[in-house]
Amino acid sequence: MQNRIKSTLLSCTLFLALTTVSAQTLFSCAGQPVSKEEFLKAYNKNNTGEKATEKSYRDYLELYIRYKLKVKAAYDMKLDTVQGQSAELQNFRSQVAQSYMSEDESMGVLVKEAFGRGQKDIHLAHIFIPFPRNPSPADTVRAYEKALMAWEDLKKKKGFAETALAFSEDPSVKKNKGDLGYITVFTLPYELEGQAYSLAPGQFSKPFRSKGGYHIFKNLGERKALGKVKVAQILLPLPPGASDALRASVRLKADSVHNSLLKGADFAQQARLYSGDNLSYQNGGEMPLFGPGKYDSAFEATAYGLGKDGDMSRPFATPYGFHILKRMGRWPFPAKFDKEVAENLKQQVTDDARVEVARKALLKKIWKDAGLQRAAYSEEDLYAFTDSVVKNKAMASYRNLSFSTELFSFSKQRYTVKEWMDFAKAVRTNRPNLAGKSYSELFDLYLQTVSLDYYRDHLEEYNADFAFQLTEFREGNLLFEIMQRKIWDKASTDSTGLRNYYEAHKDKYWWDASADALLFTCNNEKTAQDLKNNFARNITDWKSITDSAGAAVQADSGRFELAQIPNTAGTPLTSRQFTSFLTNPSDKTVSFAYVLNVYNEKAPRNYRDARGFVINDYQVFLEDKWIGDLKKKYPVVVDEKVFAMLPK
Repeated sequence: MQNRIKSTLLSCTLFLALTTVSAQTLFSCAGQPVSKEEFLKAYNKNNTGEKATEKSYRDYLELYIRYKLKVKAAYDMKLDTVQGQSAELQNFRSQVAQSYMSEDESMGVLVKEAFGRGQKDIHLAHIFIPFPRNPSPADTVRAYEKALMAWEDLKKKKGFAETALAFSEDPSVKKNKGDLGYITVFTLPYELEGQAYSLAPGQFSKPFRSKGGYHIFKNLGERKALGKVKVAQILLPLPPGASDALRASVRLKADSVHNSLLKGADFAQQARLYSGDNLSYQNGGEMPLFGPGKYDSAFEATAYGLGKDGDMSRPFATPYGFHILKRMGRWPFPAKFDKEVAENLKQQVTDDARVEVARKALLKKIWKDAGLQRAAYSEEDLYAFTDSVVKNKAMASYRNLSFSTELFSFSKQRYTVKEWMDFAKAVRTNRPNLAGKSYSELFDLYLQTVSLDYYRDHLEEYNADFAFQLTEFREGNLLFEIMQRKIWDKASTDSTGLRNYYEAHKDKYWWDASADALLFTCNNEKTAQDLKNNFARNITDWKSITDSAGAAVQADSGRFELAQIPNTAGTPLTSRQFTSFLTNPSDKTVSFAYVLNVYNEKAPRNYRDARGFVINDYQVFLEDKWIGDLKKKYPVVVDEKVFAMLPK
């Protein structure tokens, strides 16, 4: 029961947190001002939609003042230092902080951008001048000059295919003459996708540098997005450089399989028997869902050309062999941007390299908010010093650097050479996947790591919503703690006080029409019927019968008011009878009762029967008395002029 009370209190106090005080103070509690804006925020969160009136404001103001008094008393008792309070707060902090560690604005821009780009497919052509591995400055200059020559030829109206054949070093250029076919959003790396979608139909780009080399794109045309398609395939493969005789033989085999399919052979079975696609044949030929730009253009054209689910293609050739396709499904790209579409695209953005854009935006925000200051030092000297230490050479300093030299700082913390070296050494020892990274790349990773850690540790200083939620949780716990000590424990254990309260208020505790009864709840109707049949033979043995049923049956006995007894028929209850079954529509459980004795007249409850009600009423009595004492200790002053300004 205490856990349920605690849960209720915590949920109730979600609207009762301290917020920034404005100039318009509605009331003060022990000298601490509470603004009109704070009160309205709490009131509106708790309002069920009813029109605001002076009475509703007055009622809520009293509730809010009582809350403030209790929290003030808890702080004065230093309950925030009680063992467990700090640990529970820290656990909560850790659980929710990560949800605030994202750049929602940048993520939202990326999601909307993906939705916009996804509305169309682009027929793209490409010239690529790659860099060699670990390129020198001379290598990058050579690639740029070659790309520039290609661009100049395009400006002179030379055909893109001709120019691609002359300059592009893409291995596929001899076959496709630079024509990549149609692409759509998420087909290309993000930086290249941006270049493609920036071009109007017929337009080509300037040379664009990526990590791999220089690119020139041309938009050959556009179409409304085709969305994604799912097919099953049977592939009769051809090795590279296959002879004409072999090609003819494989083509005949493909035709034979196709004829069998036309006569009713099962496609999945034929795929398992004949398909050479090692990734799909065991699955009856079914391939993963895909969109434009994923496969060979002839393959995609055939897949998208199938009119409806179940349609099958004739055998057709690609560089990989002869294919037969069967359409399994088609999913158009959504035309309306709604919550579901946004969530799906957000997941795709998160799984894509473009999420780095949002991460970099978050880092920039962190560095600005947290006041990043970089110290002046030689990076070359730092990395030489680092390399010596990582390789366990005995060095305490290097030129103008020592372990205590500051590298950068935030407003409340500084980071030194020693801390950076500890990170570098740990990475080299424990993270082999980063072993090939340069010290410059590792330092970038180090700065990102400590930036995120620092921001997370000081998040309430930079994020008002997080600070608000943290305060709600802290004060909710304090409220539970002080109510437990001042009210709940005392009300349940003060036997003398409870008895005296009952004697002074006997007239409050009455039985309405009631009955002594056995109540049963079963997991389904069959269990209920079997149970009732067993009782019909021997109701006096009800306890052992229900115990033997285990979790399938719950039973209770006692005196209940008639409204508490399941009685679907609504007929007057009599002694020694079963009530009809009552089914709970939400979980299909079935309840019924066996009535022992009926009391149709109203009757007083004795102390034992009334004790639960007495405890509840005694809690209210103790709380009201305590609040009265708190109001004397912590004076509350309401500004009626500000109260009158509350919107009606």
